[in-house]
Amino acid sequence: MAGETDLNRLLSSMSPSINNQAFVFTKIEKADYPKLEKLQPIGTFQEKEALTVIVTKQAAEQFHLPYESVFKCITLSVHSSLEAVGLTAAVASKLAEYNISANVVAAYYHDHIFVCETDAVQAMKALHELSQQGI
Repeated sequence: MAGETDLNRLLSSMSPSINNQAFVFTKIEKADYPKLEKLQPIGTFQEKEALTVIVTKQAAEQFHLPYESVFKCITLSVHSSLEAVGLTAAVASKLAEYNISANVVAAYYHDHIFVCETDAVQAMKALHELSQQGI
């Protein structure tokens, strides 16, 4: 099933939902796959400096990994195409109106927005407004 590309349909049916778990962005300097398996990251990205991992706050603390901020993950339940144009911009712009930083991870089926834990309630309000108003 192909993902949706029409921006108006994406916005009106994005149905944001929040994961109550606390997440952090941290790093692993060297490829340590046994450690990575134990961390059970929900996301990774290899950069030249290190492997960025998105893990629960609890896992980061258990393995003594540094982090700066704690995030909540908001998932847009609509199956968006990786080729869809404007969804990330619309979401980031709406959250910016509320002075909320958006760290967006586009996965195969859905987009996931990581917002500071303290901004999660306001972010959900903003995204529901966006869904109702559209562009």
